[in-house]
Amino acid sequence: MWPFSRKGPSGFSSSSTAEEVTEGIDGNGLTAIVTGASSGIGTETTRVLALRGVHVIMAVRNMISAKDVKEAIIKEIPTAKVDAMELDLSSMASVRKFAAEFNSSGLPLNILINNAGIMATPFMLSKDNIELQFATNHLGHFLLTHLLLDTMKKTARKSKREGRIVNLSSEAHRFTYREGIRFDKINDQSGYKSWGAYGQSKLANILHANELARHFKEDGVDIIANSLHPGTIVTNLFRHNNLINGKCHIINAGMVNVLGKFVFKNVKQGAATTCYVALHPQVKGVSGEYFSDSNVANRTSHAKDVQLAKKLWDFSINMIK
Repeated sequence: MWPFSRKGPSGFSSSSTAEEVTEGIDGNGLTAIVTGASSGIGTETTRVLALRGVHVIMAVRNMISAKDVKEAIIKEIPTAKVDAMELDLSSMASVRKFAAEFNSSGLPLNILINNAGIMATPFMLSKDNIELQFATNHLGHFLLTHLLLDTMKKTARKSKREGRIVNLSSEAHRFTYREGIRFDKINDQSGYKSWGAYGQSKLANILHANELARHFKEDGVDIIANSLHPGTIVTNLFRHNNLINGKCHIINAGMVNVLGKFVFKNVKQGAATTCYVALHPQVKGVSGEYFSDSNVANRTSHAKDVQLAKKLWDFSINMIK
């Protein structure tokens, strides 16, 4: 797998695993929330953070799967501190309930990993009547972050340790709609394209992190916010289609499984950049960047557009009121 991968400035590459990029890092005393932690790279992220001593709260829709994941992690790592709380990002009521319960728990919050997502679904509306990919991938995480910020700020002040917000985006942000974010057509079924809508939601993840970083810098808050591309990994994100990515390489599910051994990252490699951005001391003070293969990476002009980020922020604030 990845026999020709080169190490970047960080010393890591596309073939690095989550364990490798966090080797020697002590996460004891840190608390993290990982959304979508009951499968795929969310599970591996949870496992490796727990391995490094972080207390991980799995924010999941499926509590039965979360129980199985938690038991497996504790069986492997008896000292692991892992808990699960129910969260459906497509429902603002569920997000508000989760945040209220967490904020009242008295737990600190050092790291928020906005990992969960859906990919290239047919046109559907969320429980709040918002296009499902935008609602789940962006707006649910935007609201969750918004509601947890006070706890994160308080934790950063008390612990004197930098807080970190990590938004999982994708190279698919390059294949959004022409205008970037269709503010006036979020729910337009007639112009809906499953990959364009996915790209739009992944662009929104980057812009959200950018704007968070700008706010934190202006306010002098010791929290950083970054976004990342985890790599192309065969996970249950592929359940809605037979396409590999926004370039529309058409491959059926069986071929995905065969080619995945040679072309795609495995889950341990897929969780590496998340764990690197969440824990590594090299990232200290680095904010508003986009990472890939555990290194700072290039992004599109839309993804660097300050005014677009501000507009999305205001748009999202109005939607969650």
